[in-house]
Amino acid sequence: MPWVALVTQGFEGRGVPGDATKITMSTVVERQPVSHRKCVLIVDDDLELASIYQHLLETFNYEVSAAANGKVALAQLLSRDVDAIICDLRMPELEGDLFYSTIERVKPYLCRRFIFLTGAADDPKYHSFLSQVKSPVLYKPVHPERLLMELQRLPEA
Repeated sequence: MPWVALVTQGFEGRGVPGDATKITMSTVVERQPVSHRKCVLIVDDDLELASIYQHLLETFNYEVSAAANGKVALAQLLSRDVDAIICDLRMPELEGDLFYSTIERVKPYLCRRFIFLTGAADDPKYHSFLSQVKSPVLYKPVHPERLLMELQRLPEA
């Protein structure tokens, strides 16, 4: 079975075995060619988790930047585009659903590049929003392989 070596510090309690330094992958997850690295923006107020995802994606040759909330992410996206946006829903200042709605008005073509992560699956505040968007929604804790597979499934920029 193919595997990828990861530093798993920080994955403890997040759905990934804490004692493993190698995570078995049940399917092949391809690395991005170095010549055409895809740019990913991670929008999450959990800086530790964002850092873990950033490390994972960089291991697979993604170019990664992070923002602690939708307000910071919006400022970044006004000056450049990205190939994918991994976005938490519950954040301070500008939550994920409002961030998405803002992007929908200013750069609507980016909306098909969202992947939502949430630990607020049971929060009725987000039910209507999540049922309307066509973006993938992953519920925390997210297994690294699942995140990588969803990134590969996003439409090309």
